[in-house]
Amino acid sequence: MSDHTAAGGGSRASDRSQTLTRLRSVSGEMATATLQRLDETLPWYAALPPARRSAIGLVAQSGIQSFINWFANRGLPSDSGTAESEPTSAEASHPHTDAWVAADIFGNAPRELIRSVSLQQTLQLVQVVISVVQEQFTSDDPELRLAFLTYSRDVAFAAADVYAKAAEARGQWDDRLEALVVDSVLNGESADELPSRVAALGWQAVGEVNAVIASVHGVPDLDQLRRQARQLGAELLVGVQADRLVLVLAESEHEEGVERSAAFSVQRVVSGLMSHFSDGPIVIGPPVPTVLEASTSAQAAQAGFTAVAGWQSAPRPTLADDVLPERALAGDPLARVTLIQRAYLPLVQQTTDLLGTLRAYLESGRSLEGTARALYVHPNTVRYRLRRIAEVVGWDPTEPRDALILQTALILGAINDTHE
Repeated sequence: MSDHTAAGGGSRASDRSQTLTRLRSVSGEMATATLQRLDETLPWYAALPPARRSAIGLVAQSGIQSFINWFANRGLPSDSGTAESEPTSAEASHPHTDAWVAADIFGNAPRELIRSVSLQQTLQLVQVVISVVQEQFTSDDPELRLAFLTYSRDVAFAAADVYAKAAEARGQWDDRLEALVVDSVLNGESADELPSRVAALGWQAVGEVNAVIASVHGVPDLDQLRRQARQLGAELLVGVQADRLVLVLAESEHEEGVERSAAFSVQRVVSGLMSHFSDGPIVIGPPVPTVLEASTSAQAAQAGFTAVAGWQSAPRPTLADDVLPERALAGDPLARVTLIQRAYLPLVQQTTDLLGTLRAYLESGRSLEGTARALYVHPNTVRYRLRRIAEVVGWDPTEPRDALILQTALILGAINDTHE
């Protein structure tokens, strides 16, 4: 090594020593100036509660002290100003700079700070610190200014890494919580905890709620499924149960100033999500007022999913209430109660003999003339009563599928009457 080189190295070492001494002496001023600038330039910072402001101040002070330590343990830029000298032992022990910067700066910050301060706001903080230090403490030292810019880059990457890990952890927690909520809905359990769990997932929906059960092979792309559901105007909770995909969906809250292109329809949403399902059945449970009653819709959808094989020409998707006969034959108590309450009892309560007319019509093979002869009335009277039955219960006896539903209801109603 030449004397000139040795002298140059000694001069740089001496300069760095003096720079470090000056940095350490003004570190308190740096922190004070930074916090003052934050108050002046960032309205959201001034609006934070004292505890959050104090935590941010701690992070800023840690960042300044960390820079001083970082500067002390690295080689100064070479004479060319473009390349750095060989890394020191301290640098060698920390090959991933952003990792140790994150621990050094953000390690003392409370976890709640990440929830109350966004990544964008954190980067604004970093920008303020950079501007203050550059303007007031490094403007007369090009090498120190370059070193601080390098360090600031590492801080920005470290902050992004901290928020990315927090988001990943929150995403994993949300997935587990969502699976727990869907499982509770499906099994009708944990009703007391359901409101808080649904709120924690950010459920924001309006109107009635439906449960849907669809066939799947493997695990579908749930993120893509949620995105597509949002595009269709639906709020969605998703759970995978073996070969079944369980959805709890409702209309999402309208964004201010945005109007839906079409009225919300559960069938339309499910049809729009068909690409995520396999070729098996898709059953939509009946609507319920809120997500807290979604277990009723889910139980109906689950029973319908099991029984729909009995209806060979069932459409896809199928409404759970359209397979009430198959569900009742499969032993679903909810289907039996539904058929009695919606089809049998309303006819019993009518003053006109609609129940007798329906029974005679079905027993005659749905023949108008045969029913008229059995009841000693004119066929037009039978026609009128059949229309009234359709108005009262919502199922038309003259339609083959509706006739099966009504005949099942009559059988269940008669059996129920004999046991009362």
